[in-house]
Amino acid sequence: MSWKNSSDRYGSLSIGLHWLMFLLIVAVYACIELREFYPKGSDPREALKTWHFMLGLSVLALVSLRLLLRLLQSSPVISPPPAVWQQRVATVMHWLLYALMFAMPIAGWLILSAAGKPIPFFGLELPALVAQDKDTAGWIKEIHETAGKVGYALIGLHAAAALFHHYVQRDDTLTRMLPGR
Repeated sequence: MSWKNSSDRYGSLSIGLHWLMFLLIVAVYACIELREFYPKGSDPREALKTWHFMLGLSVLALVSLRLLLRLLQSSPVISPPPAVWQQRVATVMHWLLYALMFAMPIAGWLILSAAGKPIPFFGLELPALVAQDKDTAGWIKEIHETAGKVGYALIGLHAAAALFHHYVQRDDTLTRMLPGR
């Protein structure tokens, strides 16, 4: 399999980045949800929050690479072709997912910055993006949490659409992105 996209299949680089992003996003959500099982201020809770931040920033780094790859390569054609309205909805959905993958890590970085907290990234401490301001941190955090809930819906719709195309439409939308095919 080529690392580059072909006319009928995503290349190994696109497939690898897609599924790595999936695993990272699952881990980001899992860390922030699992923290609720531990008391505030406890070491496990703080560790999960730190992993949430670091993995979220990893999403930001990888989505930049993924978007560059998407802009440089064409997407494989779906066979048989879906209706035009489905193609338009899919395009909007993909751009919303890209916006989410960019905005959420940046919002997290802004929250930590405005809260005056360190921004950890695998042994490094990243610089603050804004001056400390607790009010700013608070309203960005509210937006971040709401967008996280929207993210659940977008990711669920994305997965449901892939399954719909595979089992109902019986096209190759899903198989173009599966590894080892």
